[in-house]
Formats: sequence, C-alpha cells, structure tokens
Amino acid sequence: MSVDTTRERPPRAKILAASLTGSTIEWFDFFLYGTAAALVFDELFFPSEDPFVSLMLSYLTFSLTFFIRPLGGVLFSHIGDRIGRKKTLVITLSLMGGATMLIGLLPTYESVGILAPILLVVLRIVQGMGIGGEWGGALLLAYEYAPRNRRGLFGSVPQMGITSGMLLASLALTLMSLLPDEQFETWGWRVPFVASVLLVLLGLWIRSGIDETPSFRKAREEGGVARLPVVETFRFHWRAVLVTVGAKVAETAPFYIFGTFVVGYATGTLSFDDTTALNAVTAGAIVATVCIPLSGRLSDTFGRQRVYLVGAVLLALFTVPYFLMLDTGVPLVLVLATVLGLGVFWPPVTATIGTLCSEIFSTRVRYTGVTLGYQIGAAAAGGTAPLIATWLLSRFDDSWMPIAAYMALTAVVSIVAVSLAHRASNAEERHLAGTEEGGERAGA
Repeated sequence: MSVDTTRERPPRAKILAASLTGSTIEWFDFFLYGTAAALVFDELFFPSEDPFVSLMLSYLTFSLTFFIRPLGGVLFSHIGDRIGRKKTLVITLSLMGGATMLIGLLPTYESVGILAPILLVVLRIVQGMGIGGEWGGALLLAYEYAPRNRRGLFGSVPQMGITSGMLLASLALTLMSLLPDEQFETWGWRVPFVASVLLVLLGLWIRSGIDETPSFRKAREEGGVARLPVVETFRFHWRAVLVTVGAKVAETAPFYIFGTFVVGYATGTLSFDDTTALNAVTAGAIVATVCIPLSGRLSDTFGRQRVYLVGAVLLALFTVPYFLMLDTGVPLVLVLATVLGLGVFWPPVTATIGTLCSEIFSTRVRYTGVTLGYQIGAAAAGGTAPLIATWLLSRFDDSWMPIAAYMALTAVVSIVAVSLAHRASNAEERHLAGTEEGGERAGA
C-alpha cells in the first residue's frame, strides 16, 4: 500500500507549541498540587495533633498519583499506538484539567469531615490517569515530526513543559501567598486551581489544528500498527523498557527534592519563609527552562547518551554541596543552590531522556514503550522522593546526609541503565528485522 505523502505538514512552530502547551498545562496542574500539599493541604484536608503525620498524609496523596500514572500510561498508550496520538492527547488534557479545577472547589475537612480527603484522593487518581498518558503523546508529537538532525532539540521541548508548568504554579501560589494567611488558607490557594481551566481550553484549541504524526500515519497505512501494544512491548521490548525505567530514576528523584521537598524542608526545618523558598524554586525553573533546549541541541551534536551521563554525574556530585549550601541559612545561597541543582545540573538529564528512549523503540510500540518506562520509573523514584526524604529527615534527627546518599544512589542507577541503552537498541533492531522478514515470508 502506498503512503500518502501529499498531506501538508503543519509548521514546525505549531507542532512545538502544541507539544509544549499541553505538557506545560499538565505539569502546571501537577506541581500546583505538589506545592499546595507542602503548604496548606496537611491542615485543610488531613488535620492531626501531630503536624508530621499531617504532612506525611499530604505527601502521600501527592505520591499516590505516581502509582496511578502507569495505569493511565497503559490505557492511553494503547489508544495512542492503536488509534492515534492526537485523540489521546485531547482526552488526557481534558482529564487532568477537569480534575484540577474540581480540586479548587473541594470542601475542607472542617466542612464535610472524612469526605473531603476521600474526594481529594479520587480527583488525584483522575489526575494521575491523565498525566500517565499525556507525556508520551506530547513527546512523540515533537519527536515524530522532527527533522532527523534536530530530534534532540525537538524532543527536549516537551520537557520544557515540566519547568514551565512548575514556574507557572510557583508564580501563581507566590502571588496568592501575598494575601494574609487566613485568606490564603480560606480561598487564595483555590484561585490557581480553578483558573487552570482557561489554560486547558487554550491547549485544546492549539492542538485542534494538528494532524497525526507522519510516523504513525505511515505505520497505520502500511499495516504496522500493533494489535496489543502492551503485550508486544513486554514480550519483545522489555530491555528497552528497563533502560527507560532506569533513565527516569535520576531524572525524577533529584527533581522532586529540588522542586518540591525543598519547600517543606526550607520552611520547616531551616526556618526560611514561604516566599523565599518559592522564589528559589521559581528561579531554578526559569534557568532550567532555558537550559533544557540548549541541552537538547547539544545532544544533536554530541549524542544523547553522552549529554545525559554528564548531567547524571553532576547530579551525583552535587548532592552534598547542595545541602551544605542550604544549611547556611542565607536566602541568596538557597536560591543559588536551587538554581544549580534544578536549573543547571538537571537539564542535561531531562532534555535527553525523551529522545534517548524514543530512539530505542520502533513506531508500532513507541508510545507504549516510552510511556511505560517513564511512568514506572516516575512511580518508583519520583512519587516516593518527597515521602522518602521526609521520612529520612525524621528518622535521622533532621540530618540531611541520608537524603544526599539517596539522591546520589538514584544517579548511579541511571548511569548504569543509560550505559546499556545501545544494547537495548540493538535488541530492538534485531526484533524489528525479524518482524519485517516474517512479514515478507507471509506475503510470499
């Protein structure tokens, strides 16, 4: 069957805008919750005589989403590999945005008792399902439209959505935190949640003019769409999934320490004020948003694996200096530490992970493969990071040394995994060659 090559491609700027906008909205919603969990949700939804218990329960609901994300990933990546990337992205964006708006309208524990945290958990599950399928689609929208010599740059654009979303969430809550404490706790924190529906409408409008990616259209027209993508992925592509899981560990655990845990640690253990802690995260997110596409472009010149490994090594080496800088108690040093960790050392890892992992999967299972690996890794290392760090802090009498060791360990895991990426890619090529050969024999 001939492949339709007459269809006009949308401008690259529109493709990148569609990928970045959706990713930014998804992560804005996600980080909005993470920051609110550290600041107000412990008291509003999980009141307790022990503040530590309240904070742990609040972080637990934040972590819950990570364990739901693989389920959402399985569901929506199946749709993405069977039906198409575009339709899947509309569903995931709508789910995430709708759940976020409703969280902003929830009654508190004081108003309705135990029903309040139950409803919060339900909406968190919906959020997790949406974001579980969103990232893979946003990534492939950019990657599968990219010129071959710019895949690193294009693949880094959805990753800019992580820090862009964090930046918007931090700015929104920083603005609201200027209100008197009573007003912020009563209604101020709700405003960014409810207002996020406007961003969702913008994202859906931008994506409405985007067609399916050329790679997926070609696979569909040539009969190369997998019947059961998740089964095929686990049966023939498990090595590549494991590499993706391992690569995600250092991309996600240090990130949530730098971007989420630091807020509670700086304001609780070190006695920084809320505004200073949020400003530090904001500054780190701004620098990271610039450094991510630069790192992606460097990977087009020097290779994904090399750029990723440089970033992972830097993260491992920075863990101890990071906490030493925080311990000075100086606001400017807190900002500098966050900028270095989140804004400079982390971008080479996050900028390359999407393209690196996409290149070790074939088109027929690419959505499923990168999504499963990414979301399983996020559940194992990202959702648990603030929880583990908070527990280690309590268990070892407010000592940061175990947290630094934990962060360094995550970097080592990823360094080993990404070092094996070429082996996984070779196995993928052998399987693909065998599939094509089998198809030719069947055709004969």
